[in-house]
Amino acid sequence: MAKDMTLMWGSGSPPCWRVMIALEEKNLQGYNSKLLSFDKGEHKSKEVMDVNPRGQLPAFKHGNIIVNESYAACLYLENQFKSQGTKLIPDSPAEMALTYQRMFEGLTLFQKTAQSLFYERFVPENERHDSARKRNGEDLKNEIKLWEGYMQNSSGDFLAGKTFSMADVIVFPVIAFLFRFGLNEEHFPKLAAYHELLKNRPSIKASWPPSWKDTPGMLVLKDF
Repeated sequence: MAKDMTLMWGSGSPPCWRVMIALEEKNLQGYNSKLLSFDKGEHKSKEVMDVNPRGQLPAFKHGNIIVNESYAACLYLENQFKSQGTKLIPDSPAEMALTYQRMFEGLTLFQKTAQSLFYERFVPENERHDSARKRNGEDLKNEIKLWEGYMQNSSGDFLAGKTFSMADVIVFPVIAFLFRFGLNEEHFPKLAAYHELLKNRPSIKASWPPSWKDTPGMLVLKDF
């Protein structure tokens, strides 16, 4: 069944990575994997645009079904293959609610991460302001503190409790991205322990961004 699936993705992209983790967790190895380069503009190629008119990755197909948004693709895979691999959405109403809550809070974490880390890259030099840079940094720091608190109060080792869930599929790539950019482990020990635990999970090791394996990260967040 995985042979009917095609995933076009870019290395180091949290949205792409989460779909890859979901595929691994649902035992859907063997799908048609196409690694594309953002730097070369391959995400704007005709092949991608035919699947995702926005020219964004991931671009995902299952037979004739197209599901491009990463949250949607992950939920689609869980729904279509409920009895296969890891159960990613708990049955308990309370656990299900917390899983969905953390999943969608992950959107804010990713947004604030992007606003802070990519400010210099995407905002023209003559439009940059120290006040905006400082505000973005403070917003991200406060958001990370919130997630550190979640882990301090968690009933287990995972974002939604004692079992690995869709919340971890969705949010772990962003947490890993933050540590890739030098997030200080001593300042955020619970998130650091979570990162250390999950980076050794088979699905995450199998889908670890290839561009990260042989290149050092950055220390942008070392003072957070």
